[in-house]
Parts: sequence; C-alpha cells; structure tokens
Amino acid sequence: MKKVYEGKTKDVFALEDGNYLLKFKDDVTGEDGVFDPGANKVGFAIDGAGKAGLLLSKMFFELIEKEGIPTHYIDASIKEATMTVKPAKTFGNGVEVICRYRAVGSFMRRYGMYAREGQPLNAFVEFTLKDDEREDPPISEDALEMLGLLSKEECKTIKDLTGRICAIIRNELANKGIELYDIKLEFGRVDDSGQIVLIDEISGGNMRAYREEQRLEPLELARILLND
Repeated sequence: MKKVYEGKTKDVFALEDGNYLLKFKDDVTGEDGVFDPGANKVGFAIDGAGKAGLLLSKMFFELIEKEGIPTHYIDASIKEATMTVKPAKTFGNGVEVICRYRAVGSFMRRYGMYAREGQPLNAFVEFTLKDDEREDPPISEDALEMLGLLSKEECKTIKDLTGRICAIIRNELANKGIELYDIKLEFGRVDDSGQIVLIDEISGGNMRAYREEQRLEPLELARILLND
C-alpha cells in the first residue's frame, strides 16, 4: 500500500488492484473542544470515533446501494478501521454538498439576519468548495459551471441524488427517534465511466443530529443507531 493522501479524519492508500483503502482516524473536526461537522480543522480526538464512523458508513452505504444509488463503496474491515473503495475523481479539489433540514451552523452565520435558530428548512441543498484557506466557501451552480467544475446537468444530478440519499438517512435516524438537522456529502466521478457516485464517508462526523432536543456526538449517534 502507498499512502496518497493524509486527511483530517482519514488517510488514503492506493492498493495494487487499483482500488483505494480509507483508514479511519479517531480525530474529529471542531474548535475549542467542541465538535463541529462544518469545521475545517481537527479539533480533538475521541477514542473509538474512527471505528464508529466506519460502522455507520458501512451501514449507510449498504442501505443506499440497495436503493440503486451508485457509490464508491466496496467493503469494510471494522477490525482494521478501513474501507475499500473504487477509484473516483473529485471535482477540482473537492466540492461538498450540504443538505439542510434546519437552520443551524454556517447557515445561521450567513443568514441570521432573516433566519431563526433551528428554523425548519425544506431539504435545502447547497454546494461548498473544499478550501481550508478560504473556510470552505459556498458556491452557486452558475459559478461551478463557469469555473469548469460541474455542468448545470451535473449539478442537477447531484442535487437529485442528494435528496434521495438524505431521505434514506433521515428516515433511518427517525426510526430511532433522532432528527437530522443537516448532513454533508461528497460526490465524484468513477474513472472508467465518468458516472457520478457518492464518495467519502457517511457518519456522525458529517452530520448534526438531535434526540429529544439534545445534540448527539458522533459516538453516541453510532451507539444508538447500531445498538438500540
């Protein structure tokens, strides 16, 4: 294996067969000891967070693929805290897609003059650039097209996939009495076909979720979803 990328919460290794291995870490994003899925730097480590993130990713990827939605997922080793995935190319250095069901986090920082904290949102989808230096700025579909990152048709495809994927995740959480406030996804193109697929991970580190008005940390979310 050859390490090709060192990320905040995962390292990426190239395998001899052309696939990739994601090694999940116990690091989570946040600031001043407070977990924040929208933060662009590692805040601290939580023992067991890596395996918890992998367990949820495995569960959600398998649920999503059962619905006929394409992903890069192949399989996972819980013991090794690794996930094997198909090779996929990101859009530029990475475009993230956020689906919002309630107004929190960066939505409130930007639109707080008009929105109220926790205000219901109708599965609002927005695109942001993976750019730590510029704090992951939001970007319009017109700008994505003008900069050569995504065509209008590709934006529509991603928005449609996001709606379907997030509905699956939201319903799964609701079955456990958990409300999904927002979630961050990432997509890429499969090398051999150019098909747009869901990539990266789907875990507590990518979402804000609440139960009985209490925000759930990644480990607690995993415990409830996998054991309750």
